[in-house]
Amino acid sequence: MTADIPALSSCDVRHALRDRTEIGLLDVRTEGRFAGGHPLFAASFPLGRLEAEVFDRLPRRSVPLVLYGDGPGAGDDAVTAARRLRRLGYRDVSLLAGGLAGWTAAGGELFADVNAPSKAFGELVAATAGTPDVTAQDLQAMLRDGQDVVVVDARRFEEYQAMSIPTATSVPGAELVLRVGALAPDPATTVVVNCAGRTRSIIGTQSLINAGQANRVMALRNGTIGWTLAGLTLDRGQARRAPEVPAASARQARAAAWAVASRAGVRRIGSGELRSLADGGRRTVYRFDVGTPEEYVAGHPAGFRPAPGGQLVQETDWFAPVRGALVVLADDDGGRAAMTGSWLAQMGWDVALWPPDPAGPVETGSWRPARPPLPGVTLVDPATVADWLRAGQALVVDLDTSRRFLGGHVPGAVWVLRADLSGQLASGLRDRATCLVLTSADGVLAAFAAAGLPPRARAAVVVLDGGTAAWADSGRPLSAGPGEMLSPPADVYRRPYEGTDAGSAVMQAYLDWEHGLVAQLERDGTHGFTVLTGPDRVGAWLETSGR
Repeated sequence: MTADIPALSSCDVRHALRDRTEIGLLDVRTEGRFAGGHPLFAASFPLGRLEAEVFDRLPRRSVPLVLYGDGPGAGDDAVTAARRLRRLGYRDVSLLAGGLAGWTAAGGELFADVNAPSKAFGELVAATAGTPDVTAQDLQAMLRDGQDVVVVDARRFEEYQAMSIPTATSVPGAELVLRVGALAPDPATTVVVNCAGRTRSIIGTQSLINAGQANRVMALRNGTIGWTLAGLTLDRGQARRAPEVPAASARQARAAAWAVASRAGVRRIGSGELRSLADGGRRTVYRFDVGTPEEYVAGHPAGFRPAPGGQLVQETDWFAPVRGALVVLADDDGGRAAMTGSWLAQMGWDVALWPPDPAGPVETGSWRPARPPLPGVTLVDPATVADWLRAGQALVVDLDTSRRFLGGHVPGAVWVLRADLSGQLASGLRDRATCLVLTSADGVLAAFAAAGLPPRARAAVVVLDGGTAAWADSGRPLSAGPGEMLSPPADVYRRPYEGTDAGSAVMQAYLDWEHGLVAQLERDGTHGFTVLTGPDRVGAWLETSGR
């Protein structure tokens, strides 16, 4: 360790996690390395992307943060990350004593993949509540025989469009309790909930059961992965969505969701309490609007970030990396927030619901991420860069994720992992053009990367003002595809359930890993999860609440 940065033991971190004391355990390796193994509540915070994500994901500057990377010593990425965080105003930053080796020596488990807390919780729900499911073969037979069955896909709409179960309708997780009644108004209809693997199918199915849905509800065992492994064909490019919900049905769904949230210990919060907590810096407060992306753009409470409820439950480690924080949820009528909150509370979060306030401040448009002030670097507008490229005087170097580079980059740009930039400059990259133009999605990472270069290397380097987004917004084209990649594209973890090209062995190994998560939770002992089982006098609650 280093003299200027303290170390915190794994035992102290584990105690904080068990006590639900605020703490952020940050893994500063690439996402690919993170997915190879990490503590349950560690959050992936790659060093190369730190400045672009930190203010939204860690909103309180005095929150205790504990960092680890690949190894000890002054060259450890965790040390570099700790110093960057201090420069950005974070005051309580430590290193994990002994790193991952120290963690396992203290009895901690290492969990593979990403979103491990949510996936492990989903498996615990299935084991504890006995969530009913149906195999791909049996569902296929039900569909083939024309049985009265409705299939709903609980993933994001974009995932559903990429691949879906035949006949399935897109109903993202937080929407299920609100919208399934309109899709299956006859209680005799069987409802089957699917996702790509297991978690969102389990949580979606159990949401409907907990809320007292009259229909028989089952999860599709192993989701689209299970369907594929059974040799069945998936649909592509579907666009079926749930119909609008009648007002009476919406009221009943909302009441049922509130009943479940109340059982889980979710509370309401007023504007005065919320303001005092956030402004006083006494708690880390995450504020999420759990409605659909389209609804968020049309209007949302001021200061609330978009986090569609199903994805928030699925990706809590990304959205809320500070364990022990307060999570405040809002949507247009409270029902989806209540259902989402019920799950987060069972996962050990302190959850409060923000009641709809027609007179409250409202914002429209997409979320504008909080960004640190840019360092003093030379910014060049897209028109000037375009002129330089036509004259052969410049080379654009893209420092964003390999996934974004492959999705669209400035024509002729090369991709480099930020950690490799200095080495690439020294080995000849700087000699390929009169000027190197660094870019990233919005230019923030590129600016910080340029500022971190030695003075001599910085002399011929400028930054594309506004990044690749500004280039596209100026009407200039982007190129998709591999392009020239000077670093191995190992910065982003390829999920086995993404797309349709993962091998059968990879998909089966992923399912086997999910099935083993409950045993890992028991061995690790830091989770603090509880599980509600089934409806609890929902009908009586409806009668007495007046809702």
